[in-house]
Amino acid sequence: MELNYSNKLKSNKFILIGILIAALVMASGCADKSASDGNSEVSAPAEASGVSGADEAAGSSEFTLTDGVGREIAIPGNAERFVCSGAGCLRYLIYLQAEDNIVGVDSIEKKENEIEGRPYALANPQLKDYPLIGEFRGKDDPEKIIAIDPQVILKTGTTGQPAATNAADADSLQSKTGIPVVMLSYGSLKNEEQKAEMYDSLRIMGEAAGKQERAEEVIAYIEATMQDLESRTVDIPDSERKTVYVGGVSSAGAHGIVSTEPAYPPFLWVNAKNVAAGMGADHADIAKEALVDWDPEYLFIDVGTIQMGNEGAIGELKNDPALKGLSAIENGKVYGVIPYNFYSTNYESVLANAYFVGKVLYPDRFEDIDPEAKADEIYTFFLGKPVFSDLNGQYNDTGFKQILL
Repeated sequence: MELNYSNKLKSNKFILIGILIAALVMASGCADKSASDGNSEVSAPAEASGVSGADEAAGSSEFTLTDGVGREIAIPGNAERFVCSGAGCLRYLIYLQAEDNIVGVDSIEKKENEIEGRPYALANPQLKDYPLIGEFRGKDDPEKIIAIDPQVILKTGTTGQPAATNAADADSLQSKTGIPVVMLSYGSLKNEEQKAEMYDSLRIMGEAAGKQERAEEVIAYIEATMQDLESRTVDIPDSERKTVYVGGVSSAGAHGIVSTEPAYPPFLWVNAKNVAAGMGADHADIAKEALVDWDPEYLFIDVGTIQMGNEGAIGELKNDPALKGLSAIENGKVYGVIPYNFYSTNYESVLANAYFVGKVLYPDRFEDIDPEAKADEIYTFFLGKPVFSDLNGQYNDTGFKQILL
């Protein structure tokens, strides 16, 4: 009897537990239904509103930046796939040490040039193997860009040139590709206004590529280098400052002796007197008669001129009777400088040239400088490799040397 009674108690206990569990399950179900009915808009899944979980996550990582023409552009955070359109755009991205994020290039990067005057291309020969995004100078092919699938398109325009920075071009390319386009001015180091444009563009590009710290390093390096050059020569009395001229300056190709830059930065930074100053900030062609009248103490020749044939400006100095009386020729003061205008300005070459010019004009102020070693220091900072020898070899090693006539 005691055993049966015990079994009956156990049976009743199991029944009671079962009833309690059933009641709890029913109560939970009613509560869930009530919560769902009362908050249907808040608790609706992302898919119901047409936004997937992946899209929602991607959207949350976007940020907005203001590009060089004032356009506000939403771009992906931590973007890793970029293409660059326009002269010099790729150079800036390489300055920022983001060459591993490049996924396509324009036609000039794939061209086999007999003479390669772009140091960044010499430092990055792999660029020739990348997919094509269109023709050089910003003549993009939207279908090719879409096929490469970059996350961001960076696009530059050349300050003061017909292909200047243009918001309409950026809007058009963005509309055709569905990919964010960040438009930038290339700027220059010729005056404060254009320098500000250059620095702004480096910072904007740095923001887009997650390279803000490197952008500030590049800007600080440029400023420190210009200040070093200036400090070495700023106290030279005006009467002792050398008169100079640079001819054969490259501009969309090779040119002869009359091709110059009135605001040639290396002359500005070492406080030399450019006899062509006052003709504006950009490229200029002068009359040979003006050069003869100016008769500068020193002539510097952009050795890119040799691409013209007959040695370009060097051949003119050798063979043109009108130029033979120049004091610089008679005194053996003609020197070669590295060309820096090749698909826009190669600023690492601008800075390197300045130290060579300073060494020639004021050797006592630059006695600690070996121009070739300094050039490689500069190239290594900007491009990661010391390419002076390779670059100068493109021009028969005539850069940073006296030119014998």
